[in-house]
Amino acid sequence: MKTISKIIESFKTFLLDIGELSQFAARFFKEVFKRPCEFKEFLRQCYNMGNRSLLLVAVTGFIIGLVFTLQSRPTLQQFGAVSWMPSMVSISIIREIGPIITALICAGRIGSGIGAELGSMRVTEQIDAMEVSGTNPFKYLVVTRILATTLMLPILVFFGDIIALYGSYLVENTKGNVSFLLYFNKVAEALEFGDLIPATIKTFFFGFAIGLVGCFKGYNCKKGTAGVGLAANSAVVFTSMLLFIIDFVAVFITDIFYDL
Repeated sequence: MKTISKIIESFKTFLLDIGELSQFAARFFKEVFKRPCEFKEFLRQCYNMGNRSLLLVAVTGFIIGLVFTLQSRPTLQQFGAVSWMPSMVSISIIREIGPIITALICAGRIGSGIGAELGSMRVTEQIDAMEVSGTNPFKYLVVTRILATTLMLPILVFFGDIIALYGSYLVENTKGNVSFLLYFNKVAEALEFGDLIPATIKTFFFGFAIGLVGCFKGYNCKKGTAGVGLAANSAVVFTSMLLFIIDFVAVFITDIFYDL
């Protein structure tokens, strides 16, 4: 009975979080069109999120390309289909692996950082001080961060995809003596706009979700200094779950269009 009651209580908490998050998102869309435009803060957040995550995304993408190719090559060799390796790797990485892995990395790197930063500002009453001084803290702190994540994540995904494909090429060049030009010609032949456009569009939603949840958890942080760590942790968990839901919906919609 205790286990069932805990599950019910967790489900209620989850539904309450969804409702509050929806209200938070509605406030964002209301505030984003209001003046003043905090353009300098927006650029600063873009730099912080993009530049500081670039190395991590690059290393992860490179390893994904290496490992994915090394794991797939023996199976394709058994069927005499090694020539299909560039096509298979490029479609897999561009469509699914690159966007979702990069988004999960950024959820851990950026989402937790936003949650901890805004949470500490809430606990130390810096946000309250901004409200008293006549500044709109939601516009300055939340809107700029959500816009920055929405813009920077597609760029990071694009960069990570390129590095992953280069890592795959290095394996093919070492194992099969495939030239750079031949490999990427095969990649270009395999990819279509139907692969690139849906994969790019969903990265904007991934970035929006990361910024929204991180800001929501940090901006509404409670329970003193212990709540800062809780806000950072819950931001990562909640964002990761939301990313998989968004990815499923995006793939489902894309599949319907492919069938038409």
